[in-house]
Amino acid sequence: MTESCDLLVIGSGAAGLSAAVTAAHHGLRVIVAEKDAVLGGTTAWSGGWIWAPGNPVCARSGIVESVAACETYLRAVLGPYFDPARVAGFLTHAPGMVAFLETHTALVFEPGSHIPDTYGHLPGAGMGGRSVIAAPYDGRALGPLLPLLRKPLRETSFWGLTIQAGADLRAFMSMTRQPRAFLHVARRMTRHLWDLARHGRAMQLRNGSALVARLIRSAADLGVELRTHSPAIRLTQQGALITGAVLRINGAEVTIQATRGVVLASGGFPHDSYRRAAQFPQNATHRSLAVPTATGDGLRMAEAVGARQGAVASPGAWCPVSVVRWPDGREAPFPHIIERGKPGLIAVLPSGQRFCNEGLGYHDFVTALLAATPPDQPPEAWLITTRAFQRRYGLGISRPFPVPLRPWLRRGYLTSARTPEALATACGIDPAGLRATLDQWNLHAARGDDPAFHRGTTAYMRLQGDAAHTPNPCVAPIDRAPYLAVRVIPGSFGTFAGLATDAAARVLCAGAPIPGLYAAGGDMASVMGGFYPAGGINLGPALTFGHIAALHAACKLDPAP
Repeated sequence: MTESCDLLVIGSGAAGLSAAVTAAHHGLRVIVAEKDAVLGGTTAWSGGWIWAPGNPVCARSGIVESVAACETYLRAVLGPYFDPARVAGFLTHAPGMVAFLETHTALVFEPGSHIPDTYGHLPGAGMGGRSVIAAPYDGRALGPLLPLLRKPLRETSFWGLTIQAGADLRAFMSMTRQPRAFLHVARRMTRHLWDLARHGRAMQLRNGSALVARLIRSAADLGVELRTHSPAIRLTQQGALITGAVLRINGAEVTIQATRGVVLASGGFPHDSYRRAAQFPQNATHRSLAVPTATGDGLRMAEAVGARQGAVASPGAWCPVSVVRWPDGREAPFPHIIERGKPGLIAVLPSGQRFCNEGLGYHDFVTALLAATPPDQPPEAWLITTRAFQRRYGLGISRPFPVPLRPWLRRGYLTSARTPEALATACGIDPAGLRATLDQWNLHAARGDDPAFHRGTTAYMRLQGDAAHTPNPCVAPIDRAPYLAVRVIPGSFGTFAGLATDAAARVLCAGAPIPGLYAAGGDMASVMGGFYPAGGINLGPALTFGHIAALHAACKLDPAP
């Protein structure tokens, strides 16, 4: 069986859908092939922030900066992994990608005007205005397409309701202390309960769910053919030219001939057990937050035609996770993003000693944990705090007051004790080591200091803290019983070690482009070189290089717009 199109896109996350809508807008016939039953990939489960320096959304808010400043910052972060051509391609086209999606699709963006880059001490670091997020979206606008949208994760939503970082999240965390916050939450929850009763799912879409929903709506409006249950098996060639791919549809092999090329956007290899075993440090204990269908299909197909992985400092986009065990026996990882920078929490090794600045990025936290763990021991740490902290900020999947805490204590997700020594014994931590660490921490925390790791000394850290807490929004004593702990291990949002590509998103073989083959998202070696310089550095390049690939395939790529 043979079918044809102009551009075949394999994968339906941010990268794939960006390529699809761009190509369709420029007149190409596009097929999106998704192996899963739903669309959106890991993007649909993400926080949805998009790092796109120089974007027009923030420019309208008065934040205008040069490409040179962003380039300086990336040079400082990436070091020897800085790729001048690809970085220039990203920084040049990211603003145009945002402008295109605003103008020609259903995307509406909100600015990240006050979200700083991770390493504020480095030259060129931004203090805000380099990121955007898709505006909330009403799921009913998808109509019959709604069942194709991946539902939110149970672990990272509130009864299926996604909560957006910023004012929305602050309202949920302060609803018992501020009347306006209570009203906001009451309105959101009342409508959510109505949506659950009427539609069986959340309809107030935010974060990555809103981004994917708007892209799905746009793709359908532009005539993109969206196919689920259609895994790609192999690429087809005529000489060196990639002419399409073979899909498995309803048990039969179908060849899709793509006259303008194939875009690989299948999500990288976070669930490819063989590749992970070879590349992930301490892989045996690793838990990925990516969708289960991200199993390295794009990489395997490209390698069969001569492609290779690009060089990066880290193969994965790390994040500390705890393991949630539900009453039905199912286990799932929970990402620790919000609470680590709040005042009154530290992270310790089995020795009871701290090993990093807890308020830095999630990627840095895991990098430090791996470095501090001997090769013959499993990497694990415990977040140590108090019940008072948990009631105010939450701890992992256990939500702050008024959500009950006791179920998570009963299930063993959290450990509680009246003294640090008892807590340490219950967790398997050295009691003397934890006591000494807490004594040292509390001595300085009373003054808002952290001489060991300097919590609260950059704009990024302060944003993760609690602005209402003084003198340091990231530092407070841990000296009130009962004490709480949760165990965390290495996890990931996805992979950085994708295929080597050039600035036009073309897949390379021995340094030369493979005609007709593009890669974006997790299938492309990260332009960030395996580092995490800011929030949104997965989705920003994914959308941008998907856009670039489609422009190149449509012969519309302007190297200097």
